[in-house]
Amino acid sequence: MLRMTSSLAREIRAQGEAAYPNECCGALLGLWDPEGVREATGIFPIPNARESGEQYHRFVITPEDFLRAEKAARAEGLEVLGFYHSHPDHPAAPSDYDREHALPVYAYVITAVADGRAEAMTSWRLSPDRARFDPEDILI
Repeated sequence: MLRMTSSLAREIRAQGEAAYPNECCGALLGLWDPEGVREATGIFPIPNARESGEQYHRFVITPEDFLRAEKAARAEGLEVLGFYHSHPDHPAAPSDYDREHALPVYAYVITAVADGRAEAMTSWRLSPDRARFDPEDILI
């Protein structure tokens, strides 16, 4: 399970709307509680490094930006819990591309943005064999 405040969810939705018709992306920062629940307490927006003509349906986080997110988290005594991105004019469900570029330990939050307005927000976790994403509850 992934927990976050309503203000954090609003920030993610607002970034999706601001980036529309392109995808936004960023890191989820927070801590694991003793029961294994991720508690997202902040976000680290990351510029979509995908070439401009492809940003409407793909995002890329460079290794340098990943490292910047890790350093920002550690500076606050937090960890990178996962990542978020938007799906402009598509459902909040992971694509095969998303699965191919994901790692099993992280949460992957996707916000659907239809006609510039954020709608559904979902969270996913990659199976250990990388064969599929499993839905994960978000407690806001």
